[in-house]
Amino acid sequence: MASPSWLQALLNPNKNWFAKQHMKTVSQRLRNYGRFGHKGGSGSSPSRNRGRQKPEAQARYGSLYEARVPSSGSSGLRFEDLYDPKEDLDIKEALDRLPREIVDARNQRLKRAMDLSMKHEYLPQDLQALQTPFRSYLKDMLALVKKERAEREALGALPLYQRTIP
Repeated sequence: MASPSWLQALLNPNKNWFAKQHMKTVSQRLRNYGRFGHKGGSGSSPSRNRGRQKPEAQARYGSLYEARVPSSGSSGLRFEDLYDPKEDLDIKEALDRLPREIVDARNQRLKRAMDLSMKHEYLPQDLQALQTPFRSYLKDMLALVKKERAEREALGALPLYQRTIP
């Protein structure tokens, strides 16, 4: 079904000043959205899959991500803060083994990022300069947990933790 010509003229940014302003605003917001690192792991639209890359993917694509998103400290999160402990029990176990100060700092970064997101704001530039989004705090412990799990499976022992339905 063809659109009426008056509707096409109304929505055409070359013919309507308001449509042109709307297009500029939306494109600027989308550019800011991608620049500040809010995209999902594979370049998909931000959705429920945001930040749920496997640790192997982080090792493979972390430097590419760092090169493409230079100002990713806008929310103050680190790359490993996006791992979901409810999705992967190895991550949950690694977080349980970390010192309390590191886990508290992670929770504080997540709360700050959610607060900034709800306010549609970013960290001030001076605080963004202090952020270290690619410093790892979970990689070593996660590798140890995966190694222990693989060793237990090789020996035929039961896993230390299993997924249960509450």
